[in-house]
Amino acid sequence: MNGQGNGTRAEFSQRAAAAEGRAEGLNVGWTVFSYLLSGMAAYGIIGWLIGRALHLSLLFPIGMLIGLGISIAFIIYRYGRRDLGGTVSPQDRVGHRGGRPPGGDKETTGDR
Repeated sequence: MNGQGNGTRAEFSQRAAAAEGRAEGLNVGWTVFSYLLSGMAAYGIIGWLIGRALHLSLLFPIGMLIGLGISIAFIIYRYGRRDLGGTVSPQDRVGHRGGRPPGGDKETTGDR
């Protein structure tokens, strides 16, 4: 072996990690796109059915807009977090929430 084996393996692992990151990003993109389409379709159909029963053709586009809004709200709720999976990690849950600083059950006045 000529000593370049470790360099090529490291480059290969970096390329593989980058490709995996791009693939995960594409997966999230297609998921978001499908949420938008399915929300519009589901609430558009509901609006169309109710509009047809009540003879109001305006309920179809209103249903589609409501479905789009609900889909956007769900996407923001699910993917608008710090990590990609939509769950908050334990490190993010334990944080400074006001009051005393983290780890601060001690007084900091210097009287003692």
